[in-house]
Amino acid sequence: MRNNVLLFLLIFFLVLTSCDPNRVFDGYQAVPEKWHKDSIISFKITPPDSTNTYNLFVNLRNNNAYKYNNLFLIVEMVFPHGKTLTDTLEYKMADPSGKFLGTGLMDIKENKLWYKEGVIFKEKGDYQVNIQQAMRENGKVNGVTELEGITDVGFRIEKPAKNTP
Repeated sequence: MRNNVLLFLLIFFLVLTSCDPNRVFDGYQAVPEKWHKDSIISFKITPPDSTNTYNLFVNLRNNNAYKYNNLFLIVEMVFPHGKTLTDTLEYKMADPSGKFLGTGLMDIKENKLWYKEGVIFKEKGDYQVNIQQAMRENGKVNGVTELEGITDVGFRIEKPAKNTP
């Protein structure tokens, strides 16, 4: 049953993204049953050019096993010549009533989360984006070792939407 649902979601996602003219890069990686705090999900990016601006997003899919209303991530962008930018980001995953944000039918929700806006890839070569969970529980010093409920982590680059007068 789970395989049928995953196959349906994959086909639905492929149909949905094939009609997206703003998409430049869109990749996902599945997370094992639990996302370990030391597990880094990486994406190799070859930018299309060094003159246009792009918007960057972290995409996440979660299911009902996710028990928090927010999510902390460490996102690192490694430039072709070695420079690294590291950001610690917080995203809302549920509204105050506990209802998950995002889109999707059934128990899997997809979230498109802003990472950076108006980025110009000035350096030629491949960039690498690393994403790691950094969740903490209230009142506890140590992080959540194994985060449940995140099923897929993605990274997206898109052309900014054109403003029409």
